[in-house]
Amino acid sequence: MIFNYVLFSVYAHMAHLICIKYMRRNEEYIMNKWQKIGLAVGMGAAVVTTTHLINSIIFKSSTANNYTGKRIRSNYQWKFGNIAYVTAGSGSPLLLIHDLNSYSSSYEWEQTINSFAKNHKVYAIDLLGCGHSDKPNLTYTTFMYTQLINDFVLNIIRSKTDVVATAGSTPIVIMAAFNNHALFNKIILVSPLSVEDALKGPDNLSGIRRHILNVPVIGTTVYNILFNRPSLRKLLSRTFKDGKVPADYINACHENAHLGEAAAKYLFISTECNFTTVTISKALSELDNCIYMINGMHNNNDVIDEYIHINPAIENVMIQDAKKLPQVEQPSEFVRQAEIFLN
Repeated sequence: MIFNYVLFSVYAHMAHLICIKYMRRNEEYIMNKWQKIGLAVGMGAAVVTTTHLINSIIFKSSTANNYTGKRIRSNYQWKFGNIAYVTAGSGSPLLLIHDLNSYSSSYEWEQTINSFAKNHKVYAIDLLGCGHSDKPNLTYTTFMYTQLINDFVLNIIRSKTDVVATAGSTPIVIMAAFNNHALFNKIILVSPLSVEDALKGPDNLSGIRRHILNVPVIGTTVYNILFNRPSLRKLLSRTFKDGKVPADYINACHENAHLGEAAAKYLFISTECNFTTVTISKALSELDNCIYMINGMHNNNDVIDEYIHINPAIENVMIQDAKKLPQVEQPSEFVRQAEIFLN
C-alpha cells in the first residue's frame, strides 16, 4: 500500500506544481471562464500523460528479465487468441493447468515438468489471459475455459489425457470432463475450490468495479497498484506455509501479471467480478473418472470432506510442509504422489 500512496501523491504534487507555476506567472491577472477551463484541461492532460508514461515504465520494467520465457513454447491458434504451451518428454499424455488468475502461468509447474516428463508427454498450458498467451478484452468465464481445454485436448494432444489442475482451474476441469468424458482419463485436483467458492457470482458492485478497471488509464493504474511487487508478495504469502514465498516465484508472478501490458488486467476484471464461477456439485457427483486430490497439510482442508461427501470415490493425499501450492513448495513429493495415482 505504500506504493499506492506514493504514486497518487506524485500525481497530486505534479498537478499542484503546475497550478502554482501558472498562478505565479499571472498573479495580477484574473482568469476568465475559458482560461480556467483551458488550465483544467491542460492539468488533466498532463496528469493522464504522466500516468500513462508511468504505467508503460512499470510494464516494461516488470517483464525485462524474462523470468518465465526460458522454455521453448508452442502456440495453439484458438478462436479467441493464441494459446502458449510447453511440451516435454514422451509417454502417456499429461496436461498441467495452472491456477486461474492474472499472475499465474505454466511457470507454476516449472519444478515438476522435467520429473513428469520421464513418464509422460507433458503439456503445460498458459490459459487465455495468462502468461504468454493472448489477453483479449472479453469476459472470461468457466464455460469459455471449458471450451478451451476441450479444444486443446482435441486439436493438440489428440488422445485421452490425464490432467492436473490447481485451485481456480479445478472447476474448469470438472466441467470439461463432465461435458466431454471421452477426452479425459485420470484427474488430479490440487487445492480445489470449495463448491461455495466456485459458485460465487457477480454482486451489486461487480458492474462498478468492471467499469472502473476498464477505464484505460485509471483502471490500468489501479491494476498496477494492486499487483506491484510488495502487494503481490503479501498476496502470495497466504498460499505458502509460514508465508515464505520463494524469490524466483515472486519474480515470475510479477512478470506474469504484467505481460501484455494493459491487456494483463482483463482476466483480473473477470475474476474480481466473479464472472468465472460455476455450479460444480452435479458434475462432481456424476463424474466416473478416477479423481485424486492433493492438498498441502497447512491448507484449509475442509474442501476434502466436502468433495468426498459429494463423490465418495474421490481419493486424497496431504503433503507435509506445504499449503496451497505443494507443487511449488514440495515439488519432488508432489510428483511422487501424483505418479502413484497416475501409474
